[in-house]
This record gives sequence, structure tokens and C-alpha cells, in this order.
Amino acid sequence: METVRGARVVVTGAGGGIGAALARRFAAEGAQVVVNDLDAAGAEAVAAEIGGTAVPGDASGVVPAARDALGGAIDIFCANAGVGHGGGPEADEELWAQSWDVNVMAHVRAARALLPDWLERGEGRFVSTVSAAGMLTMVGSAPYSVSKHAALAFAEWLSATYRHRGIQVHAVCPQGVRTKMLVDSGAAGDLVLVPTAIEPEDVAAAVLQGIAENRFLILPHPETAEYYAQRATDTERWLRGMNRVQRTLEETEERPPR
Repeated sequence: METVRGARVVVTGAGGGIGAALARRFAAEGAQVVVNDLDAAGAEAVAAEIGGTAVPGDASGVVPAARDALGGAIDIFCANAGVGHGGGPEADEELWAQSWDVNVMAHVRAARALLPDWLERGEGRFVSTVSAAGMLTMVGSAPYSVSKHAALAFAEWLSATYRHRGIQVHAVCPQGVRTKMLVDSGAAGDLVLVPTAIEPEDVAAAVLQGIAENRFLILPHPETAEYYAQRATDTERWLRGMNRVQRTLEETEERPPR
């Protein structure tokens, strides 16, 4: 891919899962890759594997150090780091705050740091790992669903505001992906996500294809588009359907273990 070959790329949350798959795929396409993760050992392992550079730490503040590691500029920034806390309004305030900070504000802070240079150059690419939960919802996980809706809204705003100035934005919205986050999602994930779960490498392939086609919405599960349309055109029916899923989840959780 000419768009990616030689590009200076940052991937946050790249110590494993989707982030590691993205880092590997970008490197395979000839990009220079900075691997960021709170898990320093994980970031360093992936960077060593792909010939990239590890810049461990909080994704919110990685831009200056990553820019230095890439020789002074970033061409593609993948805001991939995320957390998937469950619960509803009763979830602890700190879980709500962390969901907002990692899933939304880290994207805002990265864009704040990236945009001046990108606007001056007239080009830049922001890849936001959102989730189908940001387009739809996820039963059993209000902090995740709400923050991912906000992440999608921010990506939409960036695209609407800056695309005529050379800034390309992509929102990656997979359903279930076989990562640690899926394992940790419990009964809700087993019910809703596991049956159609894909590999992180499938998401990375979809991202590269979406970049090649300059598509805003990247849907590794194509059926998400149909669900999104149903949600918009017949909201009552869609909510009734989601409530049936919720009731099934509650019945599953009430069953004694075998």
C-alpha cells in the first residue's frame, strides 16, 4: 500500500490484541511503527518482533515522545488503547472515569497534539478503534457502551471538520474479537460476541483495506451496518430486540453452574 509504505505510524494499546495486530500489519506494509502500551514489556516485545520502536506509557501523552522516535513527525495515529468495564449506573465512579479518560479523552488529547502539525502539512490520518458498541450498544456494560458512543462521535466530528484540509479519519467498529478483553467480558460476551468473534489479524486487514479506500466506517463484521440501519430507522423495534438479549442474559446468569 503506497499510503502506508514508509509512513510514520503510532499504535496505542499495541502490547497485544488488536493493537499488536495493527502494529505487525503496518510494519509488514513497510511503515515505521511506534508501539505504545502501558505494559512496557508487551510494547517492547512487539516492537522487537516487528523492528519498531517501543514508547511505553499512557496513551494520552504519547504523541511528543512518539514523534521524536519517528524523526519528528507522525503520519498515522491509531488510537487503539481502550478499557472495557462492565456494569450500569451502579458501577464505581472510578470505572466510569477511567472509561471516559481512556476511551474518549485519550483520543481528544492525541488529536490536540497532532492537529497543528497535520493542518500545517495538509495531511494526517487518525484511526480510532471504537467498537460496534459505539454504533449500537453492549448489554451489561454501560461505561463501555457510553464511552464508545462518545469515541465515535469525536471521530465523526474530526472527519466533518477537517477532511477538506487533508485529515483522514477512520472509525474501526468490530463486534467480538478474540482478545483478552473478550475473555474478560464474561457472560455478556459469551452470549453476544463469542459466536461471531474474529481474530485481531482480521481487524488489522479490514483497517488496511479501509485506509486504502479512504472509508470513515471500517466494519470488520459487515452485518454491523445492517444493525446500525435498523437502529436508526426503527428504534423501538431495535430496543425491543436488545431488551430480549438483556432478558436472555439475566436468565443465563441465574442458571446454576453445571
